[in-house]
Amino acid sequence: MSTHAYTAEVALVGGGPSGLAAALALAAGGVETLLLAPEPPHTDRRTTALLDGSIQILRALGIWPRLEAQAAPLKFLRLIDATQRLLRAPEVLFDSAELGLDAFGYNVENETLRDALLKTCRQNPRIRTVESPASAVEPDENGVNLLVGDRRERVRLVVASDGRKSICRAAAGIRSRSRALPQTAIVLNLKHSEPHNDTSTEFHTESGPFTFAPLLGNRSSLVCVVRPEEAETIRAMDDTALALEVERRAHSILGKMEAASPRGIFPLGTELAERFAANRIALIGEAAHVLPPIGAQGLNLGIRDAAQIAELVADSRGGDPGADGLLREYDRSRSADVRGRAMFVDFANRSLMSDFLPLHAARGLGLQLANHSGFFRRMLMRQGLGPSGDGPRFARGEML
Repeated sequence: MSTHAYTAEVALVGGGPSGLAAALALAAGGVETLLLAPEPPHTDRRTTALLDGSIQILRALGIWPRLEAQAAPLKFLRLIDATQRLLRAPEVLFDSAELGLDAFGYNVENETLRDALLKTCRQNPRIRTVESPASAVEPDENGVNLLVGDRRERVRLVVASDGRKSICRAAAGIRSRSRALPQTAIVLNLKHSEPHNDTSTEFHTESGPFTFAPLLGNRSSLVCVVRPEEAETIRAMDDTALALEVERRAHSILGKMEAASPRGIFPLGTELAERFAANRIALIGEAAHVLPPIGAQGLNLGIRDAAQIAELVADSRGGDPGADGLLREYDRSRSADVRGRAMFVDFANRSLMSDFLPLHAARGLGLQLANHSGFFRRMLMRQGLGPSGDGPRFARGEML
């Protein structure tokens, strides 16, 4: 490949929501961006609870007006201990109004989110969108060469959003640590006879969370985490039997259930890159971190990754966006947020599956405090929403 002419300043590799948001954030900072966004191999039936910081980022990028009418607010979060253990936590209801917010965030279908982001990218004059993957990524001292079909591209920086099997991460020489979990997530959308009242309800069970997030109307998205052998039993159910099983597990709090989408079944695991940037390649989204679906952390972390790398590149205008110093700063700035939340999610997940009695007592005590101490409850809510003052400027509604 040529090692001379640059065809763009930055290449964004990957067409998921984190990558598309990164392309728009880079363009907002005045960066000429090459977006490689291949069509996903299958329809994504999942939804994402976009927390307030992510909403602020999407608002700053001009995306939120395209999504707001199709997104359901999450005004309340209810936690219910549905285990059969000796020490059980009390039920807790968190109210976004206590933080002065209209909602903790909004639940939106992933396909709707991706479509809005991709349409906006196509319309942006600073983004050259190519709906093909990179088949080769080769960094060198002064840039990165990419092979896209039969075309060769060269940029100063690659922002990698190409998922957990990232070829960009491999090209950067960054290792990751992964661990399979003894859990499987079953995901589908449901209609129900009773209103959800803008409430996300999370049942805690011995196999993991069983979570309803509101959609528009009398609909909710469900993430049901079970043991792999239990997932096979549920996989074999027809839609009627599945709806009855979901209603039973939900103690009929949303009334009669009806499946409203095909179900997705995903083995769970964790993966964390040892570094988030090296050799002119910065990792965002699942190229950098994969977490279980607890606390709506996964995509929200990826959107913050996108905002942070765009901010650093914009601040370096006139310099080299792939310079080692910038990449070290990106790694430093994202490390506490990503690694801290990965530890929290891992602890929360282990505390559900563990039979260790003191762990149950600690979890119960924490939720008891949340019920009786407004200060502690608000602290937990702010922690769940993510960083504010020290986060990316986009997350504070500021332009670059």
